[in-house]
Amino acid sequence: MAAKPSASAPAANADAAPAKPKSKKLLIIILGAVALLLVLAVAAFFLLQPAAEEELGPDGQPLAPAAAAAPQAPPAFLPLENMVVNLADPGAMRFAQLGVTLQLADAATSARVTAFMPAIRNGMLRLAAQRSATELLTPAGKDALAADILAMVRETTGLPDRGTTPSPVQAVLFTSLIVQ
Repeated sequence: MAAKPSASAPAANADAAPAKPKSKKLLIIILGAVALLLVLAVAAFFLLQPAAEEELGPDGQPLAPAAAAAPQAPPAFLPLENMVVNLADPGAMRFAQLGVTLQLADAATSARVTAFMPAIRNGMLRLAAQRSATELLTPAGKDALAADILAMVRETTGLPDRGTTPSPVQAVLFTSLIVQ
């Protein structure tokens, strides 16, 4: 036979407080408050930023929006073939492999520079061969070599800076520089 539950068992359950289901209302309120604060912080960031300084003309007055800097065409890039050069390290045979790209104002400049490529490569090899390995391993040494190459390319192509007119040969960029 099955045992009947005793009368004392239901009384124990009646004394314990019934478990309330946990309400998610408090969680939703907290998440809503956090989201509202985040939106207000973003809005305050954009509204309280100082206004961009206007570009001034020669008379000190702000330039008209059309007269402000017109968007420039992106530069043209002329990658050169990698070259290997002996370095000027006394008592040791050290080599450098140079990968160089020239930054030019436009494609027309690229065609002109390409016409002088044998002379440019010769000049680059001669300039790099004057450097030592320790010199090329420093940022200042790399910057000096890039500046010398830039001046040589401008001189070789006949495209130097002329007063207020900048040269269309804008920069020398190293794509690789390995010293051994």
